[in-house]
Amino acid sequence: MAEVTEQPPAQPGYGIGAMARRLGVAPATLRDWERRYGIGPGGRTAGGHRRYRPADVARIEVMRRLILDGVPPGEAARVALAEGPEPAPSVPAQAAGAARAGRGAGGRSLPLPSQQPQARGLARAALALDGPAIARALERSLEERGAVVTWERLAVPVLTAVGERSAENGSCIDVEHLLSAQMVAALAGRVSRRGVPRNTRTVLLACADGEQHSLALYALAAALAERSVGTTMLGARTPPPALAEAIARIGPAAAFVWSQTAETGDPAQLADIPRQRPPLRLFVAGPGWQGTPAGGQRVATLPEAVQLACEAVGAA
Repeated sequence: MAEVTEQPPAQPGYGIGAMARRLGVAPATLRDWERRYGIGPGGRTAGGHRRYRPADVARIEVMRRLILDGVPPGEAARVALAEGPEPAPSVPAQAAGAARAGRGAGGRSLPLPSQQPQARGLARAALALDGPAIARALERSLEERGAVVTWERLAVPVLTAVGERSAENGSCIDVEHLLSAQMVAALAGRVSRRGVPRNTRTVLLACADGEQHSLALYALAAALAERSVGTTMLGARTPPPALAEAIARIGPAAAFVWSQTAETGDPAQLADIPRQRPPLRLFVAGPGWQGTPAGGQRVATLPEAVQLACEAVGAA
């Protein structure tokens, strides 16, 4: 009978795909962290495949938590490496040294007018095209601070920085699209979870004719939902006849029409808005408007829009 040699148990661990799913990040993000900051898998299977050991997982979870709290990735990696075991021998020593020295930004950051950690964390998640991290950052801010603060201190600064980067060198189009989509989802989710609205006459939200930028309207809808004010979203590119028909059909207490660009901001398009009883309060918002339509009122900020909408429905 041949002697049977007992094989040592396989070392437990995660492959990069499983680790990415566990953390809710892209595999490319994990590879980037290893390359830039020296924090990566230290184990191997019998077949030579690299695996994240429990100690590696613990370090990366620390790093991930710190990044979501707004700590720069290099500093987050330094703290994570200091709290756990030393980097595995397979990780190049110079990579860990570069992490501790704070090198390796590579221009992959956005200049933000605000130094708020939450905004920096959202910007990093956006640049990494990390949809789950973007969603978590937005949900956390909405829960803790509400729609108005999230919009003004988190969403607008990051969107502005992304737009400026895109205008400067043509990059970040993908970042802008993903970030906008995640913001719409988060804000729309806020609206869908509201209770029964206290207003019987709705607040109508629409973009000007040909205007495709509707994100600010979702921020207004979310802010009003937090105050139990119901809205009706028509969204992007609402032709004037469709807007007029909707107003005549549902009789809203107020209508907000958004224009982002001068090409869509001609106030004459609102000349045929139906006059109704009780009267409609018509508001125009956004930087694109080239004047104020007759009987309308210009709105400058989200808090102002929220206040005016609440007054229109008797919920101020």
